[in-house]
Amino acid sequence: MENTIYQLIEQLSKELHRHNHLYYVENSPEISDFEFDQLMKQLQELETKHPEMVLDSSPTKRVGGDITKKFKTIAHKYPMLSLSNTYSRGEIVEWENRIKKSIEHKIEYVCELKYDGVAIGIAYKNGKLHSAVTRGDGTVGEEVTANVKTIKTIPLILKNGYPVDFEIRGEIFYPTAEFERVNHERKLNDEQLYANPRNLASGTLKLQDSKLVAERGLDCFLYGVYGDNLQFKSHIDSVLGAKEWGFKVPSIADNYIRKTDSIDGIMEFIAYWDEQRKTLPFEIDGIVIKVNEYDAQSELGFTAKSPRWAIAYKFKAERVETVLESVDFQVGRTGAVTPVANLTPVQLGGTTVKRASIHNADQIEKLDLHYNDHVYIEKGGEIIPKIVDINLSFRSNNSKKVEFISHCPECHSELMQKEGEVQHFCPNEKECPPQLKGKIEHFIGRKAMNIDGLGSETVEVLYRTGLVKSIADLYQLTFDQLINLDRMAEKSANNLLKGLKESLNVPFEKVLFAIGIRFVGETVAKKLAKHFGSIDAIATASYEELVAVDEIGEKIAISLKNYFSDKQNIELIFNLKKIGLQFEAIKTESFSSTFTGMSFVVSGVFKAFAREELKELIEENGGKNVSAISVKTTYLVAGENMGPSKLDKATKLGVKVISEDEFIQLLSS
Repeated sequence: MENTIYQLIEQLSKELHRHNHLYYVENSPEISDFEFDQLMKQLQELETKHPEMVLDSSPTKRVGGDITKKFKTIAHKYPMLSLSNTYSRGEIVEWENRIKKSIEHKIEYVCELKYDGVAIGIAYKNGKLHSAVTRGDGTVGEEVTANVKTIKTIPLILKNGYPVDFEIRGEIFYPTAEFERVNHERKLNDEQLYANPRNLASGTLKLQDSKLVAERGLDCFLYGVYGDNLQFKSHIDSVLGAKEWGFKVPSIADNYIRKTDSIDGIMEFIAYWDEQRKTLPFEIDGIVIKVNEYDAQSELGFTAKSPRWAIAYKFKAERVETVLESVDFQVGRTGAVTPVANLTPVQLGGTTVKRASIHNADQIEKLDLHYNDHVYIEKGGEIIPKIVDINLSFRSNNSKKVEFISHCPECHSELMQKEGEVQHFCPNEKECPPQLKGKIEHFIGRKAMNIDGLGSETVEVLYRTGLVKSIADLYQLTFDQLINLDRMAEKSANNLLKGLKESLNVPFEKVLFAIGIRFVGETVAKKLAKHFGSIDAIATASYEELVAVDEIGEKIAISLKNYFSDKQNIELIFNLKKIGLQFEAIKTESFSSTFTGMSFVVSGVFKAFAREELKELIEENGGKNVSAISVKTTYLVAGENMGPSKLDKATKLGVKVISEDEFIQLLSS
């Protein structure tokens, strides 16, 4: 029973991490905010009932969003936590009831718009803009100061009355009119249109050329003031004060922000903007409710992930009706077959929708889809359209039911469905064209081998011309072969060959991720590389040795055993070794043996170090990091906002709890 629960926690964690990555890094979410929150709630309930099984990397402790390598990273002085989401009056009432257990006097709330943009923290020193940092993972963000300085609504120099050293936070967004102008220009130039303003704002803020950022017309509302010894007693006072310093803040006159002391007042504000949000010159996806008084906020404190004194009400996704014309079946690099609906074009969320995801065969069956059905579609996270229901009143008696295919649409192999999985797969991974091309595209990707000069279009040409059928073939390419390809100039050919040569220096953990073993993502590849040290050690490891590695479960272990039992895979590894790819981890000596024989659980937010830095110090000095507290745990290193369950378990088991300062002293000794 316990093993089953742990596997479910592991599975939910992995899925939530994937959706976090899709939303924050790839800007291409697959599910709606509501569906994400339901998965998160399920995981939280399991962790509450089984605190001993909580993974150290649990998404319940993570704000979401990864760091790219384009900009310098900076640790937030004040962590940028996310907000808990709610979708009903009842959940807001429950939130208020929890607050009333701690706060005895009358509570004031501030309601404000939840802007659909990019969170930013801007530091000012002596009245001048000092630095601007994105949310990142909530603890560490990316410095985008040069780009933020181009946004005309963000002051470079403040007016009188400001603190000497403080930070102000808000949301950078794309005005709807500017978004439509940019997309109109791209349409005239026959370029792919941007999906929505939030994507464009996020992408613009990460551009390397600040001149291009200045041309894009970004805007910003700032509304959260942070600092030591500020003169304000409440949130609303700080917003009004920031306006006096020269910031563009939410306007009381425009009803963008409102103070109230009742649930009825909160719901009136929500109802008004649920109806009127289409009239705004920018996009919002909900309402944020905060306890107004700073003293009350301080008393309520934080959970590991979010403040207890604030909550977000999320609007339901917009829904429209259209007609299902046909269904395509697409094959991915793992062989997974996904049905995609072709629709009569319809406007949804400001864009024209022609296609929508149906996910899998179970979804087709659940919806009982028929061709020419009138279907309702929504945008998951208001980006990716999907079919959610059918208007049966329009279905004709002779309409044909949508049937899931039995054979691969590309190579015609019979599809299979593994026990316990909803997805159908094409088993012909060695010859099925989209699988072969998909594996190559995965291999060359930024988070894998990161080969410059090689993209999906070039992979398509190389495959079509027969030059490349596997990842090993990439390294046999010559200049003469490349220069004869369509749209391949001399410079492009040389850049591609240079990128391939440089990829020989990519470290083992990335190579292991790049070769595309099923279920071996970035994190798993890193753990395997660190634990075993080489591809040979992983290939010859027993099932028991594999599952003994931290966070390597049964599914991953079986996938690894299957991969290395295939002669063609072994031959591929052999060829890649001969080419010169890195299949051994670079060995690093421990700084000391200070922590030899000790095991640590690291939890919470720290001041001097990021959590991963602490873990690295532990391992570099001979110690071991573990995800769950047990009688064998030597120390619990406790930071701010650590969940109470870990502390309770450590106390019960007699595990010593130390602070960050005590850890540093221990290391020094």
